[in-house]
Amino acid sequence: MATPLHKQPKYVRVYSHEGGVYVPNVANGNCSKYAANIRPAVSHVSKKKLKKKANPIAVFFRILFAVLFVLYISPCYMDNVTRPAFLKAEKYPDIKVDTNLMLRPTSAYLYNNHFLGVNFLSSTELKKPQMQRLYETYHLTTLENNLRYLAASHPSLKPSIYVWDYESGKFADINAKDVYPTASIIKVPVLIHLFRAIEAGMINLDDKIAMTDYYKSEGSGSLQFKGNNSVYTVDELARVMITESDNSATNMLMDATGGMNAMNQSLRKWGMKNTRVNDWLPDLAGTNVSTAREMATLLYNIDNPNFLTLTSREKMVDYMSHVHNNRLIQAGLPSSAIFIHKTGDIGKMLGDAGIVYTPNGKKYIVVMFVNRPYNSPEGKDFIVSASSLIYNYMVNTNL
Repeated sequence: MATPLHKQPKYVRVYSHEGGVYVPNVANGNCSKYAANIRPAVSHVSKKKLKKKANPIAVFFRILFAVLFVLYISPCYMDNVTRPAFLKAEKYPDIKVDTNLMLRPTSAYLYNNHFLGVNFLSSTELKKPQMQRLYETYHLTTLENNLRYLAASHPSLKPSIYVWDYESGKFADINAKDVYPTASIIKVPVLIHLFRAIEAGMINLDDKIAMTDYYKSEGSGSLQFKGNNSVYTVDELARVMITESDNSATNMLMDATGGMNAMNQSLRKWGMKNTRVNDWLPDLAGTNVSTAREMATLLYNIDNPNFLTLTSREKMVDYMSHVHNNRLIQAGLPSSAIFIHKTGDIGKMLGDAGIVYTPNGKKYIVVMFVNRPYNSPEGKDFIVSASSLIYNYMVNTNL
């Protein structure tokens, strides 16, 4: 017996492949307006019918790959990697595997450190550097503005300048964080590295090194013209490296203290992020780089008793106070001022970096790198003028 229309439910349950849902009952006259929106019921389809049939070509290639892996790839990997790495090497004397290269494949061409025959990348020690950071307080804004005004009158030059006052910690910064070629100013960290090695007992000032063609280098210095097998003490080499800016002496000392890798490793431990030695001297291409601020930090730590002994400091100051080239920053200072420094000169960059001791007791660090047109004398004129400007400001201003 049929159910009367007024007793039929307003909504009925319709089953589809998505599950049961309630929709208006079309049989009920009051819901006829929803008829056009009702989704037709879909009968349940079994999973077996919905499952796609396997492609016979894909199955063939899967089986082929499995056979090749078992017969060829797996044994090759076992013989060349697994056995040499995990079993005794004497069982397989003809098989040699560099496990470091296997674990770090990029170390063959991308590395900045070398230890016990292993190349690897090491980061700069920024949290606890061995060198003490400069304590900076306030910008010397007037001095910075004066230096910028001076630089504007030399549009062909791009200077990087950093000045830091020992007493107040105030500083002037003109592009001081930009990376510049260092030329022979890189000999400052080489000198520091040498005396750190001396203090560690790795080398002695009285040790002797023989000159060979391997060490002879063009550019500044007279050792390149000396005969082979000439013998020099470390003290003699360090002195001419700084006073004459001798490139041959620099290469001899770098080699005696571990080479460029050891030098760069020390720079990272000291906390120098941008200072790097990439080539032996004279490095006319300008690949040895630093920033004016980092070079100032290197100079500051010559006075750091927790980093260098007093004996080392006295020796280094002796070298740096007798630099032959007095035509740059020193030319802008009065004769009564004391200046310990190191200059640098390649075609595209001219620079000077050191510590100034004024007659009235003030002491400040000044570093200048000047990119210039090749061998342009304008670079020298700018450095002399900037040095004079800085000195007059530091002496006459109450910081």
